[in-house]
Amino acid sequence: MQRCESPARTGWQTKFAELGFSFHSADGGYWNEAACYRFSAEEIDELESATQELQRLALAAVKHIVSEARCAQMLIPPAFVPLIERSWLNDTPSLYGRFDLAYDGRHAPKLLEYNADTPTSLLEAAVAQWQWLEESGRPDQFNSLHEKLIERWRMLAAGWAPRTAVHFSCVKDNEEDRITVEYLRDTATQAGLETAFVYVEDLGWDGASFVDLDDKAVTAWFKLYPWEWLMREPFGAQLATCRLNIVEPPWKALLSNKAILAVLWEMFPDHPNLLPAYFSPDYLGADFVRKPFFSREGANISFSGAQRDISTDGPYGAEGFVYQARAEVPAFDRRYPVIGTWIVGDQPAGIGIREDITPITTNRSQFVPHYFD
Repeated sequence: MQRCESPARTGWQTKFAELGFSFHSADGGYWNEAACYRFSAEEIDELESATQELQRLALAAVKHIVSEARCAQMLIPPAFVPLIERSWLNDTPSLYGRFDLAYDGRHAPKLLEYNADTPTSLLEAAVAQWQWLEESGRPDQFNSLHEKLIERWRMLAAGWAPRTAVHFSCVKDNEEDRITVEYLRDTATQAGLETAFVYVEDLGWDGASFVDLDDKAVTAWFKLYPWEWLMREPFGAQLATCRLNIVEPPWKALLSNKAILAVLWEMFPDHPNLLPAYFSPDYLGADFVRKPFFSREGANISFSGAQRDISTDGPYGAEGFVYQARAEVPAFDRRYPVIGTWIVGDQPAGIGIREDITPITTNRSQFVPHYFD
């Protein structure tokens, strides 16, 4: 694994705008193709294998939480516990997820967190860096996201009533979320599904079902909106009881919660792809990372210990924390990469890399493309 200098393509901004990737230069330069990461085929195989293994562990953890009635420990409101348990026991399928890993090419990949419910950086991982690969003449890339998403939508639709339309939703005034949702909507359309869009704020309730602004019933719903927020919305009570195919399914709320890190370590201590994690810092000494259960985009993360203390601000933490051992990842050219490995259904589907000048990845961290020999 190497970080290499790479000449930026002429007119790449225009090319990305044509793809719909409009936020490529947000926050002073979100996309960075003046550099790239190079892997060997063996390293890619290791990342793919780790992704498959972590998905196996994650599903085992959900099974354990449901069978041992531990949803309350994951801060699931009581009214939603039956919904989550039912969605798991009915084997309700999932579309996708993203594991964030620490990896340096020399040690086993280590799980930092699982973005299981509302992972972003999808268009840039699936399409933008593939365009970069083809135009830069690099040999290959770990990236089958687009094809696998289309096929997964076909599988999901096969379990629904014939001609079920899928409504796609995100919040208003969030460009990245809207672009991500429109990309996923495009993959569903390519899979042959009928689609529509409605903002979360514009969803209505007619007494029997959710409806869009045209009073059309919502029977299948993709929401780029976290389950922990949905469960606390005024319309949450209807979600707990109505008949609605929701992507991601309710059981993914157990995996998007960072408390899952402590459950995984409890179940699989000393696993080579996990870091020690607990509900208390007492078992980690002075060197650890503190993460709120529901933190997003690197908010309210703090590092304590032998290295300099660093932390980020944000609105999270009142819900409680999980404490995780630090991952030993050296900086590449004074930048810390986090490798997001994608899972579609239960199949590894590619990687995307975000890097920052600190070990905490935030919404300002840059996306850097990759290739392998």
